[in-house]
Amino acid sequence: MSDHVDVLIIGAGLSGIGAAAQLTREHPGRSYAVLERRAASGGTWDLFRYPGIRSDSDMFTLGYRFKPWRGDKALADGPSILAYVRETAREYGIDEHIRYGYDARAASWDSDTATWTVTIEHSDGESSEMTCHFLWATTGYYDYEQGYRPDFPGEDSFGGQVIHPQHWPEDLDHTGKKVVVIGSGATAVTLVPALAESGAGHVTMLQRSPTYILSLPAEDKVAQRLKKVLPEKLAYAATRWKNVGVSTGLFQLSRRRPGTMRGFIRKENAKRLPEGYDVDTHFRPTYDPWDQRLCLVPDGDLFRVIKDGRAEVVTDTIETFTPTGVRLASGRELEADIVVTATGLQLKAFGGMTFDVDGRRVELPETMAYKALMLSGIPNFAYTIGYTNASWTLKADLVGEYVCRLLSYLDAHGLRSAVPVPDASIGEQPFMDFAAGYVLRVIDTLPKQGDVEPWKLKQNYFHDMRTIRRGAIDDGALAFR
Repeated sequence: MSDHVDVLIIGAGLSGIGAAAQLTREHPGRSYAVLERRAASGGTWDLFRYPGIRSDSDMFTLGYRFKPWRGDKALADGPSILAYVRETAREYGIDEHIRYGYDARAASWDSDTATWTVTIEHSDGESSEMTCHFLWATTGYYDYEQGYRPDFPGEDSFGGQVIHPQHWPEDLDHTGKKVVVIGSGATAVTLVPALAESGAGHVTMLQRSPTYILSLPAEDKVAQRLKKVLPEKLAYAATRWKNVGVSTGLFQLSRRRPGTMRGFIRKENAKRLPEGYDVDTHFRPTYDPWDQRLCLVPDGDLFRVIKDGRAEVVTDTIETFTPTGVRLASGRELEADIVVTATGLQLKAFGGMTFDVDGRRVELPETMAYKALMLSGIPNFAYTIGYTNASWTLKADLVGEYVCRLLSYLDAHGLRSAVPVPDASIGEQPFMDFAAGYVLRVIDTLPKQGDVEPWKLKQNYFHDMRTIRRGAIDDGALAFR
């Protein structure tokens, strides 16, 4: 394969495969390659192998806009999502363009030639370079090598196994074992019922503070009815719009009337928990709904295993590990054979790739996000990052459409490059207005966002449809050459 392509896509996960598919659809004559650091495609859905791994967004919005999700489950399991992503790659011939074991480490832009030179480290220890006219980062936002893992006092004294979900051992046998899962986010609420229902002796979810959790039907009844009376693509589109409307409505209600949403979630939780259960201690966070991501559980599976006694929630802090488990600040000791540290992700922008423009190193905190898909001062570069309050792929699809439109605009006007240039009067704000720990730990290393459009992130699909899908390319914020 040639060492030069028109478009170079970094990452062969959900976003990268979607980007390549849209590029193939809209620009079939353009050459492209997809660089994948690992030995397999699928990104998150190939990396994570812990029990119960599934989506935490419904598949009618997590699926691509251009390819209907044919599964029955709204919250699908990881292997099904991986199969869907790889099926998309086969359908569009993307497999032939993926280069495995290619880790993009640095990218250097030359304005005279309007070309990126990308330095690549290979899995065999060798290195090489590739050039392209447009660079597209679809790497996600977390470190694939290492999850977030705090140090716990006395951990070395523990006689059992300590596991992080990002590195789940294939041969782990939890049958009949006492398992403590540390954490209360999406991974923890997935693991607890999966372990309890697959043979664990007892599972404890140990949380420092609660998370908002809401039950969702595992199967979308509306989608099933629509598939019976409408053509597949129309039924998929209708279900997708219905689910976008519901999720957007819940988010807007959470922001405008947080007390109402708090009460609704508490009432729903209480209905599914044992009578007299201490809902306020274990399921009532101190923050408002959607200050952090709300966790969805299919058919209330977490509440079911709590109700039947196979699992429990303990809200406390860890004083120290002991040879037989974990001792808490309250003095209680949780016996454990296995401790799972579902303590979160480590954020890593663009897979750790560095940039320079005409010999000058780009410092990400000095850049400003444009429409949450390009960065100021970096020409012919786009990145895909999904929503924090809705399905990742809703935004990923919009980014793909925008990049294809931008390339068409450059072609039609005989232009070679486009770069966002903010006005000096635009105020700076943090890149994400989101209180999740993985964001707060690295917020100072990320780009900024502005206080006005198109530099301000809206986190609103309906708004972005208008500005990203249909808005003018030459909007006064881009400089062209």
